[in-house]
Amino acid sequence: MLYNLLYPLSDQFNFLNLLKYITLRSIAAALTALVLSFLLGPLLIRGLQAVQAGGQPIREDGPQRHLLEKKGTPTMGGTLILLAVSVPTFLWANLANPYVIMVLMVTLGFGAIGFWDDYVKVTRQHSRGVSGRTRFLLQSAIALLMAAGLEWSDGNTFGYLSFPFTKQVLDLGWWFFPFTILVIVGAGNAVNLTDGLDGLAIGPSMLTAASFMIIAYVVGHVHFAGYLGIPYVAGAGELAIFCGAMVGAALGFLWFNTYPAQVFMGDVGSLSLGAALGAIAMVTRHEVVLAIIGGIFVLETFSVILQVASFKLTGKRVFRMAPIHHHFELKGWAEPKIIVRFWIISIILALIGLATLKIR
Repeated sequence: MLYNLLYPLSDQFNFLNLLKYITLRSIAAALTALVLSFLLGPLLIRGLQAVQAGGQPIREDGPQRHLLEKKGTPTMGGTLILLAVSVPTFLWANLANPYVIMVLMVTLGFGAIGFWDDYVKVTRQHSRGVSGRTRFLLQSAIALLMAAGLEWSDGNTFGYLSFPFTKQVLDLGWWFFPFTILVIVGAGNAVNLTDGLDGLAIGPSMLTAASFMIIAYVVGHVHFAGYLGIPYVAGAGELAIFCGAMVGAALGFLWFNTYPAQVFMGDVGSLSLGAALGAIAMVTRHEVVLAIIGGIFVLETFSVILQVASFKLTGKRVFRMAPIHHHFELKGWAEPKIIVRFWIISIILALIGLATLKIR
């Protein structure tokens, strides 16, 4: 909004030319999100505590320690993340850019689904919310709309899968539509599965968003993209502002979500963060790189799949409990140790993912 209102005045006021720099607006978006988080966080937490008498419903089949330590902590703190991402995006991004609008709509759409799910859990005081089938259908519909939007905006740019470390490109054809559903819905639910310990999901989400801030910038820069030999997507650089807002919002939320958490993000936060990352990966055509940088989310998801498959086929469990962070809890690891070690792995994966920009 500020960009669209002020940049046309740059001919009269030279200092407004600074708004043309994506790097500056990305930093401004991150700082705006951070300030909003710090200002609104305490108010939101007090409000959630007032209306959520029982707090976050804790899984009865989860680690028993959680029933004692985490019971009563308010959830739906992801509402703060949505506000802290949306407001800076509206202020600093070019709202005429279709990719910004599409990614923002996916984020808010998944956030609305997560909000509904959290609301059902809190009001019923049960860990089961909206049925999985209903959530999947709604999420798939939003992802399908995103795929249609990408095809409509530039069908010659999208519909191809690029592989890191090589220059190989696969034409997906009509498979582009189910593939988009897989990436966006899969990313949303992967972050949701990871959100089981204080700060565990928000840390890797912040690192992934920071990595894609760089990726979006170079993908949308014709000279950088050409030099690096990566797909050029005109206009994708504007998503760096959105990613900057995600980084600031995640950092601000981590202030309240770090161990021991004052608030949980809930599905409204985890689903929207994951879906946003998936949508950005689709626009920048770095879907495989998302699986590398977000490797913690992939690991958590496959630990659940492997656990369920093993139990159904053999009657035996591979892990003491899934997702895998609970396995380490039951092995006696302290919660902060699990969280920090997963963050360290995320940093390593982010560096590997960014290296793919050059190693082709």
